[in-house]
Amino acid sequence: MLAILKKEINTFFASPIGYLVIAVFLVLNGLFLWVFTGEFNILDNGYADLSSFFLLAPWILIFLVPAVTMRSFSDEKKQGTLELLLTKPISHLQIVLGKYFGSFLLIVIALVPTLLYVYTISQLGNPEGNLDIGSTIGSYFGLLFLIASYTAIGIFASSITDNQIVAFIIAIFICFVFYFGFDGIASYNLFGSGFNIESLGMSSHYKSMSRGVIDTRDLIYFMSVAAFFIALTKLNIKKN
Repeated sequence: MLAILKKEINTFFASPIGYLVIAVFLVLNGLFLWVFTGEFNILDNGYADLSSFFLLAPWILIFLVPAVTMRSFSDEKKQGTLELLLTKPISHLQIVLGKYFGSFLLIVIALVPTLLYVYTISQLGNPEGNLDIGSTIGSYFGLLFLIASYTAIGIFASSITDNQIVAFIIAIFICFVFYFGFDGIASYNLFGSGFNIESLGMSSHYKSMSRGVIDTRDLIYFMSVAAFFIALTKLNIKKN
């Protein structure tokens, strides 16, 4: 598994993909948070907090994570190297996890430079250091678990087709449904007030963690989503 993980990371940074992913994530966040006027602009809001970043990041990641994962298995299928990989003396689960953690680590690396925002907001506060650390730490944990779920979905989408663009679109669609879709359905109250359909979506669990409270229910939810799509990916490659 470690060999596949290292191969994935080396592949990302041996080509412009890894650098492009990090650059796009940072540039988009930087533009919306500091340059473009609007609801996400921190300077326009007049409050020294990172709530704008944590609201914006999940939407950028909906596109960014599928862009990273779309080639994981689809490229192997297209080049005919997946069959060779499956003959190696490692289990199917180890292959999937190697691909999964390779993509996950790349996105986490892209997230690390945003810690500079924490320092910047802390300095902008009045008085200096006037920042809700608990909420900020909880939000970063929420982002990590959200990335873990998005990555599992992206890996799954890549395993069902040999076309990277198709994998990209499928992953975006599934991520969107899991992040926003259940909230949208809940607004119609189709199942009555007794059934909290919002709890099936990522958004409510992510927002819960963003309040600085690390609830085991939120952790179990994200881990279950990631495990479910990793299991589906394993089943897909087993069919090859």
